[in-house]
Amino acid sequence: MPAIQLTPAQRKEKRADAHHLDPVVLIGADGLTPAVKRETDAALTAHGLIKVRVFSDERATREEIFAALADTLGAAAIQHIGKLLVLWRPIPPKEKVEREDRMPGPKVVKLLKFSKSGNHRPQVKKVRVLGNQRLAAGGELKRARKRRTSVKKTAAE
Repeated sequence: MPAIQLTPAQRKEKRADAHHLDPVVLIGADGLTPAVKRETDAALTAHGLIKVRVFSDERATREEIFAALADTLGAAAIQHIGKLLVLWRPIPPKEKVEREDRMPGPKVVKLLKFSKSGNHRPQVKKVRVLGNQRLAAGGELKRARKRRTSVKKTAAE
């Protein structure tokens, strides 16, 4: 995958966002191994913007690692200062799995019961309403019934 190209303004914004981050991936004496590439790919997928620390004293080696990581992972090379490299790749959208058997969750509802004389404060009562319940007009909980469909409509289908 080719590296992502960013404008200088976008790169500046990403550098500012990466300022407070700590290095997530550490590259040691073995250099750029397949395990390091996998770990960097996983970190980019999870976080999007990461810092990588390279424990190599040679600048040319660090620049090669920086360019190789950006090209192989399809990331944007944001910054290279000393032994720190900053990479960015947009986080892929997560797939949301919809369950068909899922019911609505419980809700906490406040009920206000006003005093008959009007001189006292209204009583506040918190009630937990489950997915198969509803509140009636008097403030009591009732179980929801299944909605009836007409016999004619079910016969027509």
